[in-house]
Amino acid sequence: MARHVLSTSDQTLIHRKQLGLSDLEVSQVSMGCWPITGMTSLDVNEHDSIATLQAAADAGINFFDSAYCYGSEGESERLIAKALGDRREQLVIASKGGIEWNRDGTRKIDGAPATLKRQCKESLQRLGTDRIDLYYLHAPDPLIPIEESAIAMDELIHEGLVRYTGASNCTLSQLKTFHQHCSLTAIQPHYNMLQREIEADILPWAKDNSISAVTYWPLLKGLLAGHLPRDFVFRKGDGRAKYPMFQGPEWDRNQDFLDQLRAMAQEKNRSVAEIVINWTIHQTGITSAICGAKRPYQIIESAQAMTFRLSESDLTRIKAALKQRGTPESSAAV
Repeated sequence: MARHVLSTSDQTLIHRKQLGLSDLEVSQVSMGCWPITGMTSLDVNEHDSIATLQAAADAGINFFDSAYCYGSEGESERLIAKALGDRREQLVIASKGGIEWNRDGTRKIDGAPATLKRQCKESLQRLGTDRIDLYYLHAPDPLIPIEESAIAMDELIHEGLVRYTGASNCTLSQLKTFHQHCSLTAIQPHYNMLQREIEADILPWAKDNSISAVTYWPLLKGLLAGHLPRDFVFRKGDGRAKYPMFQGPEWDRNQDFLDQLRAMAQEKNRSVAEIVINWTIHQTGITSAICGAKRPYQIIESAQAMTFRLSESDLTRIKAALKQRGTPESSAAV
């Protein structure tokens, strides 16, 4: 059963982890600030978005993840400033550059140095701050050598606009090249119980180089939260319906797996989301898991995952359930 109030005693159990080799310490659950823009989520409004950001901070989350392209007009960063501007010194704010929207609504990847610097300065204005704590290259530009983007990011550090840099959605080879030209503090790949490819190469490399892994999709777009019943029908406009993970044989396998997690959650008086996020944040090499939310109860539920630790017997049960579920087909990736 999900509990949507984080008690004082629960909050005392929350500890923070060092971000790479930096002097920043971050909560193991960070708030992903894409959903509050409403670009791919239904029923989003400013009042609830602001309340969600404030609820996250009240629940012990100090790490907020945004990007230049989160919102057609920077809504995500503007909401962070509006909701949490008076708490700026207690927060670690991450943003990303290198993606923006064309006038026709299509997405444009642009890792040119001039673009990254322009976007960074605009993000600072939107956030109402004088520095971005962690600034990622949002995605490598296939038309720009990644070393050029890395050098530009390094220059942003020397200009005092950015404290530390990261890279998102990169291959291991790209990360290595970036790191040669600009020291990485964090990387941001996707990672969850059903998508664990980075365990083979990226996570070991990051660990060897003291680089934090801040991962997204811990709940796989809500699938692993356990709230979607087997007969769930997506509303028109819900982008998840197009992914194989949410339909056909993969959906059935996922529901069979979730049934086992639901049983464990009920036994432990926890929600499925708490079980899944707790498992994720305690995997080797994971510093923080980004959890998106558009309502206060959602981010409070995610924050609850920081207040306990699964036992060895719990982990053994999950391992067996994952083995029974099997590896998702490559076409099912989202």
